[in-house]
Amino acid sequence: MTLQTLQGLPHLVLGTPGTYVGEYGRLALGLILLLSIACVVLRQAAIPHVRGVVTASARAVVQLALIALALRGVFAAPITVIAVIAVMFTVACWTAGRRLRGQLNAMRAVVASIGAGVSVAVAIIVGMPTLTRDVRTLVAVCGIVIGGAMTVATLTGRRFARGLHDRRDEVEAWLSIGATPRQAARDVARTSVYEALVPALDQTRTVGLVTLPGAFVGALLGGASAESAARFQIVVLVGLLCAQSITATLLAWLIGAPQVLPAAPHD
Repeated sequence: MTLQTLQGLPHLVLGTPGTYVGEYGRLALGLILLLSIACVVLRQAAIPHVRGVVTASARAVVQLALIALALRGVFAAPITVIAVIAVMFTVACWTAGRRLRGQLNAMRAVVASIGAGVSVAVAIIVGMPTLTRDVRTLVAVCGIVIGGAMTVATLTGRRFARGLHDRRDEVEAWLSIGATPRQAARDVARTSVYEALVPALDQTRTVGLVTLPGAFVGALLGGASAESAARFQIVVLVGLLCAQSITATLLAWLIGAPQVLPAAPHD
């Protein structure tokens, strides 16, 4: 299975020069409508994250436009793929680490855990190779796996901090009878790992029945057969479970012996 079939996606999205205005006009109108509805719903419900939705959407548009241009150069000069993956990894670690900034040595723990999870999964998927060993596959797989590892690191760290806050009396009781900080927080750490993995588990359980993930849809739009698209997607999903399991477990272990109980996490 290769991603060469995805080469046609830019044409499918952008069309020919004569259709730019109409297609981009419809794209802009659709995005504005979707974003407006989301903002109205949140504002009416008094949810204090309307600005975050707008900012995230605007960043997504700009960043995807830039990465689309950058990938043209990457595919033309494969050696530059190292820089692209390094940027992905750095931003992922910074994003997750910033969310956990209230915890001791959180950034180092995030870098180590994401690095371990991604390295194992990508080495097997592309290095073995389970899928074809080429630049397009490497970039696609790294983007998906790094993103998943970032998400599970954030969820694990925040759930661990919340668990220590909510179960403070239980943890302090263990400490009072001579348990080490790691022993006292062990059950909280295990629960945080499981809860962080629930979204990935649900996505994998329901794929094809409830959801059609992006890699599968993208391969189909690019002209791949349904069989080839399904093969790529299942490798990615299981690879994500591998990377996220390693990331969540290692992160929980690295931050799982707190010397000071943290306050509840904030956005």
